[in-house]
Amino acid sequence: MKLPLWLTGSLACLALAAPAADKLPVVASFSILGDLVSQVGGDKVEVRTLVGPDGDAHVYQPSPRDGKTLAGARLLVTNGLGFEGWMERLITASRYRGARVVASDKIQAEQMAEDEGHEHGHGHDHGKLDPHAWQDPARVQQYVANIADGLAAADPANATYYRQRAVQYRQTLQQLDSWAQQQFASVPSAKRRVITSHDAFGYLGRHFGITFLAPQGMNTEAEASAKAVGQLIQQAKREGIRAIFVENISNPRLLEQISRETGAKPGGRLYSDALSRPDGPAASYEAMMRYNIATLVAGMKQN
Repeated sequence: MKLPLWLTGSLACLALAAPAADKLPVVASFSILGDLVSQVGGDKVEVRTLVGPDGDAHVYQPSPRDGKTLAGARLLVTNGLGFEGWMERLITASRYRGARVVASDKIQAEQMAEDEGHEHGHGHDHGKLDPHAWQDPARVQQYVANIADGLAAADPANATYYRQRAVQYRQTLQQLDSWAQQQFASVPSAKRRVITSHDAFGYLGRHFGITFLAPQGMNTEAEASAKAVGQLIQQAKREGIRAIFVENISNPRLLEQISRETGAKPGGRLYSDALSRPDGPAASYEAMMRYNIATLVAGMKQN
């Protein structure tokens, strides 16, 4: 019997949308997590990412297509720590009933800059903890362990495979951490002061001994206040801070203003909350970290 044209088209769309039958369908909330899941899951998983390369999860608005994507998954991986403020609404709308992994579980989370007395002129925040823990490769080792546990629970037949890949990738992260320590050691401590668009690099700064200053706070949703910008400009002038970096998810105009008024030259682009596109310099977590660190070191040495 010949199928109606509308039904034929619907079945074809489902066939294209469905992951390979032998792969675990996983949804990751944003591109950095998507890469970590792929590193652990290898060829046993089909990973889909809601907020893609160069996307800003702070201001993301889920679409009906995201709901369909999530509804078809068996595992959802999120960052947690209040980073994906829109996620619960999406889960409710999609009626997702699969397993969930919060990648930041069990890490030692740090306080946000707002709780340390900084004024950023906005009323929205992530809570009391800084969600950007992926900026510390040592903490990402716990991300990887959590992801491996989640994959193993959702797909017990391949649990050994996931755990072996997690061990291998954690070794990669240890090597990355050692390399980064060596790179930053080449910069005098007095020059380790940097201005970025928003406070996404607190974990990196604490781990490697760098002071990051930002006019916009943790969240890109709200505009920095004129008072905060003015204070930062005065501080940069007073302390001779010359290293200024834009981010791939942020509007560069604010930092261009700070650069003009302080005489500092922008040191390049950093990847904070999202990977680059596949043809860019930060298409994976490891590539992102190596690119950011090399860019920071070069900029601080000119400080």
